[in-house]
Amino acid sequence: MTTLMTPDYVAQLLRTYRDGLLEDTIPFWIQNAEDREFGGYMHQLDRRGKVFDTDKGVWHQGRFAWMVGHLYNNVEAREEWLRCNAHTCEFIKKHCFDTDGHMFFHVTREGLPIRKRRYAFSESFAAVAFGENARATKNDESASLAKKCFEKFSSYVGEPKFTNVRPMKGMAPNMIRIVTAQELRKSIGLDSANATIDAAIEEIHTAFMKYDIQCVMEAVAPDNSIIDHSDGRCLNPGHAIEGAWFIMNEGQIRNKPEYVKIGLTILDWMWARGWDHECGGIFYFRDVYNKPVVEYWHDMKFWWNHNEATIATLLAYQLTGDEKYARMHQQIHDWSYAHFPDRECGEWYGYLRRDGSVSNDLKGNLFKGCFHVPRMQYTCWKIAEEIQRGNVGKFKV
Repeated sequence: MTTLMTPDYVAQLLRTYRDGLLEDTIPFWIQNAEDREFGGYMHQLDRRGKVFDTDKGVWHQGRFAWMVGHLYNNVEAREEWLRCNAHTCEFIKKHCFDTDGHMFFHVTREGLPIRKRRYAFSESFAAVAFGENARATKNDESASLAKKCFEKFSSYVGEPKFTNVRPMKGMAPNMIRIVTAQELRKSIGLDSANATIDAAIEEIHTAFMKYDIQCVMEAVAPDNSIIDHSDGRCLNPGHAIEGAWFIMNEGQIRNKPEYVKIGLTILDWMWARGWDHECGGIFYFRDVYNKPVVEYWHDMKFWWNHNEATIATLLAYQLTGDEKYARMHQQIHDWSYAHFPDRECGEWYGYLRRDGSVSNDLKGNLFKGCFHVPRMQYTCWKIAEEIQRGNVGKFKV
């Protein structure tokens, strides 16, 4: 049987991901965004990497510190990576916590608070940033902060959204709980990681996966039913696919075929719901019953969900050896690399129209920064190495 994943093709993929990470994406951010005066990094960059707004997203401080710390701990002990991790963690400690322990969402360049949100995702990203710092420096304070931030984030999981007239619970906190616990298990040996991950996967499986209609809901009622209003019907295929690879990865780490199967099921369902057969790429939003979607960007192509689908499809192939996933990976890889990378100025565009044309040529804002692209490049590089070693098809599910 002919396979798409020939040695030459896999070697080409590996080079694309590794070299894109180490020679393009990470240098782009460190050279243009590192704030050596106040700490952290300024991520609101135009196409050429010029800062157009000095305000800092707290999410991004944690994400950047995690990314460079992760590279320091897993690729090479480069001084500049540890420096960026350390001074960004210091900025977070000094400026990003309110007096109640809850973190801000948006601060000035100097660290003065601007916005604070009800959810606790800033805490999840700070947790993994401090975890990588603790692993790199053997710093007990950083390990303690990682645990405290994770505990604060975990206290938010399951908290209903909106009022008690129409309460909703979201998949996102459970999904982020999985990957945050996975990272802290590696960096600081988090004792509760396995139990936390198991509970989050169980919640996703029982509350958000709907086997009768083959989809994963973004939000449901407290009794796990679908809320038949625009907010409740809204699907985010890329988000669910991101969760799929977290769950598949856990199945691989702990040799749990049932988790691999859950992740593959999510990937299959949401690929079917999200792939744009006319123009290619992944739709941002869909309606579970194919009713109109109210968000105006519903048919746009964003960078991050293509990054996550690229990881999920390559991991699915590596775990199963199923050529279906090799073809899906080729589809998403080829479409993404034909439209998102900026060949002239570096890094990736974030926001494309449905047809793949550039809608906005900025490289960073309060939502796009040094995270999804480099995480995809690193993860796919390492998956490609496993495929090269012949580690393919362990899970025939």
